[in-house]
Amino acid sequence: MRAYAPKDDLQKKAYYTDRYYVAPQVPKTAVEEDAVFAADLEAIKAKFEVKEAYIQVEQMVLYINPSDIFGVLELLRDALEYTQLSELSAIDWLAKDGTFEIFYQMLSMTKRKRIRVKYCIKEGEAVDSVAKLFRSADWSEREMYDMFGIEANGHPFMKRILMPYDWQGYPLRKTYPLEGDEFASWYEVDKIYGKEARDIIGHELRDTARVDRYDSQRFARLGFEVPKGSEITGNEERTTQEYQEDGGVFMIKKYTKESSKIIDDSQR
Repeated sequence: MRAYAPKDDLQKKAYYTDRYYVAPQVPKTAVEEDAVFAADLEAIKAKFEVKEAYIQVEQMVLYINPSDIFGVLELLRDALEYTQLSELSAIDWLAKDGTFEIFYQMLSMTKRKRIRVKYCIKEGEAVDSVAKLFRSADWSEREMYDMFGIEANGHPFMKRILMPYDWQGYPLRKTYPLEGDEFASWYEVDKIYGKEARDIIGHELRDTARVDRYDSQRFARLGFEVPKGSEITGNEERTTQEYQEDGGVFMIKKYTKESSKIIDDSQR
């Protein structure tokens, strides 16, 4: 059995000291320099408070009040032709100022413009769901809850989407350990075999960089494959891989590894 050292509650500890390093940003320009964005901003300001606005990487970034998000996105969709919500998620700034930054990426196909709408909330606060405006928000809001623990009020099915329903912790928070916490170390063992099997099986090995090429039970030995559980002698002949059935495919030239060419020129 592998030796095990208790992890305690690592989600309350800093995992490394430079986690909140912020890379230098690209330049920001005034919204007035783009006529389309300037007109869109004026339309938004006529109905909602805009805390900050600028252009960065050819898209307009807006900071608004959290309570205005549904109305702002509705205005963008119905009046300003931003009909696609291509992404929404959160950024963990809890250690910096105790907030999450929520962002919504909007796209206008007719204007060929993008707007990113942002606001900040405190830990434990919920956001308003926009799934009734954009179907794409359904799974994105569930993922945001699953990864960060941020609930969306009014969502039709506010459950985890990637992790099991009974998972503890939120994997994309910066305090979540890369190899999982105490709960993650025993999750599958407890689920499949029960807690009484912990001393027999040991905790889960979550080092993704460790691959034992001689483990024929779990890993394929590329080029020297053997049946599952076979004894490894080290004298196996190399397996030649064929990528098409005998005779090839109608009107398609048969491909073999020997006839392939490796292109080194990345610009070709």
